[in-house]
Amino acid sequence: MVRRVLSLLVVPLLALSACGSADSTGPRAGGGHLASWPTYHRTSDRAGHVATAPTGPLQHAWTKDLNGAVYGEPLVIGSTLVVATEQNYVYGLDARTGQQRWRVRLGQPAPGSELPCGNIDPLGVTGTPAYDARTGSVLVAAETRGGHHTLWAVSPKDGERRWHRSLDTQTPRDAKAEQERGALLVSGKRVFTAFGGLDGDCANYVGYVTSAPTSGKGAIHSYAVPTAREAGIWAPPGPVLGPEGHVYVASGNGAEVKGRWDKSDSVTELSSVLLRPLSVFAPASWKNDNARDLDLGSMSPVMVPAVRRIVIAGKRGTVYLLRPTFGGVGSALARVGGCHAFAGAAVTGHTVLMPCKGEGAIRALTVGTSSLHWAWTAKGIYSSPVIAGNRVYVADQGSGDLVVLRLSDGKVVDRHHAGSLPHFSSQVVSGDWVFVPTLSGVTAFRGS
Repeated sequence: MVRRVLSLLVVPLLALSACGSADSTGPRAGGGHLASWPTYHRTSDRAGHVATAPTGPLQHAWTKDLNGAVYGEPLVIGSTLVVATEQNYVYGLDARTGQQRWRVRLGQPAPGSELPCGNIDPLGVTGTPAYDARTGSVLVAAETRGGHHTLWAVSPKDGERRWHRSLDTQTPRDAKAEQERGALLVSGKRVFTAFGGLDGDCANYVGYVTSAPTSGKGAIHSYAVPTAREAGIWAPPGPVLGPEGHVYVASGNGAEVKGRWDKSDSVTELSSVLLRPLSVFAPASWKNDNARDLDLGSMSPVMVPAVRRIVIAGKRGTVYLLRPTFGGVGSALARVGGCHAFAGAAVTGHTVLMPCKGEGAIRALTVGTSSLHWAWTAKGIYSSPVIAGNRVYVADQGSGDLVVLRLSDGKVVDRHHAGSLPHFSSQVVSGDWVFVPTLSGVTAFRGS
């Protein structure tokens, strides 16, 4: 049974107008085309692809210091940039100037001192929110003191809090050991949210997914990986919408290392409302993966519509090619080494740009119906790439730079400093604009 988050009722929840955070810096010139960006990597299949790139070389437009780290991608809704922080504030900014239009707080974040492990302090909103056009709400998952995880619906116009519901469906587990790091997914009249553990994989948690009505009313369904503990579903892109409207998630290492497969270290296809498991894939090496923390949960599955295939990679460094319906353990059509993948990929046609953290590179993978081949490698650059026209945008975690590559060969064509970036950093390419979330707010660039 979903329990109410009573602790939130005693926390001041403030919807304030244009106050309380640092001013923008940089040019205030308006203009420049904006395009909708309602979810992680723009679309529900997490393709990270837009048809055109910003015109000409980029120029720094503005920097906005907020009151906390921004781990999720901002959303672009009309001319409003919606940004959520680890302090549990959600901001509505003028996307062209960075000026604050509204802000709202979704409760007190969980301080690191009350968590059993982890590397984010405080812990508030970590996963990328999602905009539901049908109800006109931004859906946000926030963690608050006491280990409560709550789904909120917020108005993108003025920050009005419309409703909230608890997502803590795994009551036998330790909610303080859980973390909602993956992006939220909206499909139909449902919003899907995935949970993993904290850095360190401590205490009693298990990876699970929830399916809640976007109306705020009705039953919340959930799927939990059937393992004794762990198997976190934590990759930043979150659940992915695939063929037939089914939902796909990747899970981390589970508890089993000797006996019968516990459905961990896997990619799972789930039904669109009730989250019933329809098919599951795991590498033949799943026992060793579990024992050595070399699981698939570090990346979300990648849809490649051009060949009706799915690509997945993880900490082992092996990339697997799968059919949309899985055949169990060892059922990959092809595999290739060379990418210890973390976070989100980007797709156009037969090309998948892989975020290879272990190699410190973005790598271009050519995908066939039964084959995988490496095309080019951009060394010394890592994060979740986005493709725009014939350009690739990468908020490089190591340097803090926004790097622009040629799609054809991976060569660097432009580079600008954005600031200190969070783990598994990403960026938004919206028309003539690029927005980069940082550990202190947002930096915006505009095409010339």
